[in-house]
Amino acid sequence: MGKLLKEFKDFAIKGNVMDMAIGVVIGAAFGKIVSSFVADIIMPLIGLLVGGVDFTQWKWVLSAADEAAGKAEVALTYGNFIQVIFDFLIVAWCIFLVVKAINKMKKAKEEPAPAPEPPATPEDILLLREIRDSLKK
Repeated sequence: MGKLLKEFKDFAIKGNVMDMAIGVVIGAAFGKIVSSFVADIIMPLIGLLVGGVDFTQWKWVLSAADEAAGKAEVALTYGNFIQVIFDFLIVAWCIFLVVKAINKMKKAKEEPAPAPEPPATPEDILLLREIRDSLKK
């Protein structure tokens, strides 16, 4: 049992677990921002394009409400489902763009800069080398 706890401690202390936890928290906050963007900006524009329709109001009523009997309406609110699909697609697209940018930065960081060319050898050194080589012969 002690070995298992030690392995878990080693696993939990590694940077990957902490990075993942931070990513989950930031991702949740990012998801809320994008959901608000979709619900408050994108969907009204789409609704305007399709004739002023609010997707969240779309539903299929299975049983109407009866206030006298205290019975609530039973409906399939497929408009909310459409809204959630748009949210998901936009969040996925944004995350794709962020990951793509991060990978591009990592790739640029990993690629070593080309080595600068050595400075040209001065003319007098070249001349001395020629003299040396001719003397060796």
